[in-house]
Amino acid sequence: MDLKQVQSAEIKNLELLAKQVVEGFITGMHKSPFHGFSVEFSEHKLYNKGESTRHIDWKLFAKTEKLYTKKYEEETNLRCHIIIDNSASMHYPLLKKQQLDKVNKIGFSAVAAACLLEILKRQRDAVGLSIYADTYEFYAPEKGSERNRKLILHQLEQLLESSTKSQTKTYQFLHEIAEKIHRRSLIFLFTDMFQTTKKEEELFEALRHLKYNKHEVVLFHTFDATTELTFDFENSPKQYVDIETGETLNLYAENIKKSYKEHVSQYFNELKNKCLQYKIDYVPVDIKQGYNAIITAYLLQRKKFK
Repeated sequence: MDLKQVQSAEIKNLELLAKQVVEGFITGMHKSPFHGFSVEFSEHKLYNKGESTRHIDWKLFAKTEKLYTKKYEEETNLRCHIIIDNSASMHYPLLKKQQLDKVNKIGFSAVAAACLLEILKRQRDAVGLSIYADTYEFYAPEKGSERNRKLILHQLEQLLESSTKSQTKTYQFLHEIAEKIHRRSLIFLFTDMFQTTKKEEELFEALRHLKYNKHEVVLFHTFDATTELTFDFENSPKQYVDIETGETLNLYAENIKKSYKEHVSQYFNELKNKCLQYKIDYVPVDIKQGYNAIITAYLLQRKKFK
């Protein structure tokens, strides 16, 4: 579902929105490389030769001429932990309210996480959540219960309504989160990777720590490409404010645009290479491009995880 096609409206029901996004994605899967996966996706899996035939769905076989077995509540597929950076820079651009076609980085992350939550519910996967900024704000362990899902959804809704001036301490809290996740899990991290201190090596080391215990890690590098990557501002004198430190600069955008793009591109490439080195899946996410990349990353990881 491309939210650019949806009429502008304030996000009021995050669960309903997530269902609509996921349903739209599943409909589109028929024309994608995941063709055929949607059946398995909805409480079925392909029958493997040698398995018991007692759980084969014969009605589905009559329709598809393929053998699928039914999945049951007690089947535990995987454990997933979602991590969200809630620092001040994630609240860029500053908005009075989050809208369907206009969200900032934290709003995008909250909706994307809710979409993952909806898919995980359908797959009966266990899910946990961590939120951090300059403190470890929230932690829920990986569970598959409806109560836990509702608790996480409530926290995501709170992110849509929140504002913060907190600075980022990603390198510190990723270590703490890694210590909490003991069993092998699929970890999704939403962050813009902006730090107020130049501790890039500590940051990369914290990312590497997430890989211990054989976790699979996906970094959703979340940014507003128009302004944060290409620095596409009007060429008139403006005051630019660091959203975390409050520092200001008065300048013409055109005077530094080339240098800015070179430095940011260099940092993004370094981050991508570090993730490749640590065997972390790096997914650059422009908040204006919708949620399909998030769901696709989950499906790819899920197939790899088994």
